[in-house]
Amino acid sequence: MIEPKRDSGYNATKDMGTGATVAKILIVDDEPNIREVVGLYLRRDGHAVISAADGEEALDLFRKNEPDLVVLDLMLPKMSGIEVCRHMKAERRVPLIMLTARGEEEDRIVGLSLGADDYVVKPFSPRELAARVAAVLRRTNDSGDEPGGKTLDFEGLNIDPNTREVRVLETTVTLTAREFDLLYHLARSPGRVYTRDYLMETVWGYTFAADTSTVTVHMRRLREKVERDPANPRYLQTVWGVGYKFSE
Repeated sequence: MIEPKRDSGYNATKDMGTGATVAKILIVDDEPNIREVVGLYLRRDGHAVISAADGEEALDLFRKNEPDLVVLDLMLPKMSGIEVCRHMKAERRVPLIMLTARGEEEDRIVGLSLGADDYVVKPFSPRELAARVAAVLRRTNDSGDEPGGKTLDFEGLNIDPNTREVRVLETTVTLTAREFDLLYHLARSPGRVYTRDYLMETVWGYTFAADTSTVTVHMRRLREKVERDPANPRYLQTVWGVGYKFSE
């Protein structure tokens, strides 16, 4: 396995006149109209856009251009989006948004487990995708400046925001960046109930109406990693009709 480069990652700059984030974005989709329309919206926001029609071309452009963010379709010729995602995340830390068809929940879960930051279900609004791109870039750009917080200790669970390490029964578990952010946000206020919309806004940084199933998928993955019995969670509990809470 190729070790990720430790000094790589998001390097977009901000337009000091408008406050907009300007980034180099790679769009990977085998449908020309999607590449064209998405590219149009992203260029309108000031981003530089490159595009690929299949998995092999995507990896080639990824290595040559070092984009700041990747929009990646899961269904691709020559190499699947999941495999492309696996290669990209192994080689360099880069924000990644997946495009998926309806009914591909398992593929979304696999992609998120590999470190994808979000997914958008087809058919989608190009305007919403552009907003999600902006939110992921903003979140990624700001995360390096966030101060460390208080280490949280519960029976059988330790969460350290300074090292971003989670230990379950003294065993370290590996979480994606978004999984850690979600867990820490909930665990900071045990007993408090959070709606999915609120979590989308605070953890994902979305200030627009978004598909909250992203939260549901992340919660499922998180329970599989930190709960002894994910079907009957001790810590990460669902409050039916409302959202989620962390229980000590």
